[in-house]
Amino acid sequence: MTRAERAAYIDRRLAELYPETPVPLAHRDAYTLLIAVLLSAQCTDKRVNQVTPELFAVAATPAAMMRVPVAEIQRIIRPCGLSPQKAKAIAGLSRLLVERHGGQVPRTFEELEELPGVGHKTASVVMAQAWGVPAFPVDTHIHRLAQRWKLTDGRNVEQTERDLKRLFPREHWNQLHLRIIFYGREHCTARGCDGTGCEICRTVMPGRKRAVKTRK
Repeated sequence: MTRAERAAYIDRRLAELYPETPVPLAHRDAYTLLIAVLLSAQCTDKRVNQVTPELFAVAATPAAMMRVPVAEIQRIIRPCGLSPQKAKAIAGLSRLLVERHGGQVPRTFEELEELPGVGHKTASVVMAQAWGVPAFPVDTHIHRLAQRWKLTDGRNVEQTERDLKRLFPREHWNQLHLRIIFYGREHCTARGCDGTGCEICRTVMPGRKRAVKTRK
């Protein structure tokens, strides 16, 4: 298969496996999604979903959150890891949302990425899942699988994102990035498949005999 043929097969097969693409992070609106995505850095979605109910019970809007002491935010989110940095970012971005954006989550990449603790990946998730803007957030699962499936050379996540955007139809990006994550968690895990074991790996790289070493 050529790279384009592999991409077309993967797009079609993942749509068959995952016709529905619910966002794994529990949230109520764009703001709570933004906070949940920020908390998910170096943390599992499952753990984030265990922590956010208490956090959002205390404050679920920027105006309410900016009044919560940073120490209290940190106490609640401690199980997510990196709690000092994340707590300061949550407090800081909540204040900026009130002061600069009328308490609303921005609808542009540029404005989102100006907020404390919000990088390109976080902004991409919010743009895709809150506002429906085509984006292709690349997490560790996507970066790893894109390399295994020879869709990118995997030099870095930025290159992976550019390569995937070129390969897949723009109108598929928002669902497809979630489908790849679902597949990476269920079938092509870091330990459960070495690039030769799961259905898609066997199909798109049928001649592969050795395990694939992926770049972080």
